[in-house]
Amino acid sequence: MPTKLNFFMAQEIFAKVRQVIQDIEQAAPKTKEEIEQFRLTYLGTKNILKPLMGEIRNIANELKKDFGQLVNEAKQAAEAKFEQLQETLEASDSGAAAADIDLTAPAEPIELGSRHPIATTMERIIRIFERIGFVVADDREIEDDWHNFTAMNTPEDHPARDMQDTYYLKNSAELLLRTHTSSVQARVMTHQKPPVRIIAPGRVYRNETISARSHAQFHQVEGLYVDENVSFADLKQTLLYFAKEMYGADVSIRLRPSFFPFTEPSAEMDVSCFICNAKGCNVCKYSGWVEVLGCGMVDPQVLENCGIDSEKYTGFAFGMGIERQAMMLYGINDIRLFFENDVRFLKQFTPVI
Repeated sequence: MPTKLNFFMAQEIFAKVRQVIQDIEQAAPKTKEEIEQFRLTYLGTKNILKPLMGEIRNIANELKKDFGQLVNEAKQAAEAKFEQLQETLEASDSGAAAADIDLTAPAEPIELGSRHPIATTMERIIRIFERIGFVVADDREIEDDWHNFTAMNTPEDHPARDMQDTYYLKNSAELLLRTHTSSVQARVMTHQKPPVRIIAPGRVYRNETISARSHAQFHQVEGLYVDENVSFADLKQTLLYFAKEMYGADVSIRLRPSFFPFTEPSAEMDVSCFICNAKGCNVCKYSGWVEVLGCGMVDPQVLENCGIDSEKYTGFAFGMGIERQAMMLYGINDIRLFFENDVRFLKQFTPVI
């Protein structure tokens, strides 16, 4: 068993620890590498204090407490010194970095994002109709069969249902993804007394083969105006105003007879081709006209289905696909581009500032 150090030898060990404390206080490393070396010397896994602390077993019992306190003082001094050195180095680095900044240099450009062309086209259409008193109406995309079909004069055995391939929810014959925003019109008419003047923008779904010209999801804006003495002339004038605001003051419109189950009479509206000034091009198939929307007078049975007196009130409705409008406005020839989130495509619509 080792013998305890005598008083004079113990004092020599004490002196070594005091010298370490003095060395710590006088140390003045400046660089990052020198500070790291200081840490390894006094605080690392193999620091110089560990062997000194091991000498405590050889110290006389009456001196052990004082010796332990002295070694701890050395360790605390090293920790405090290291923290101070780090703070000084960081302050020096930030000051040097600040000094290197050229305040006269132009700022880094902020890369702007862009609004989706569908969103901008839809907003443009909404703003046009808001200026003549139409209010935006929005509702659910998961709809029931009555509001999507029956209220719109398309009962279960109606052949018009074959025109729309519908996504029904699993294990449900009543719930479906709406095939048009006409369901919003049905909900508004069942809860609001005339006059009703709304536009219903939103996403719709149909089980169609995806191609350059069609998609299983797309967007519509439908309009509805119901009041006393509403006529087809009101419809025509409203759509003429829209066409001139949307495509230019020189645009003309024409209405061709058509069929929709919820309007009677019904029509398709064409606008004179604003790409070629009605002279004939690929967009208008050399006809000088481009089909943009469907419209008509609200069928009296639709009004009755929604609890509106068809003897007192009449109305008109119209609807258009947003993708078709955007494709014409921006010269896009593939509808799939709207849904692929290709940054190269979307960057074309970044605003110039």
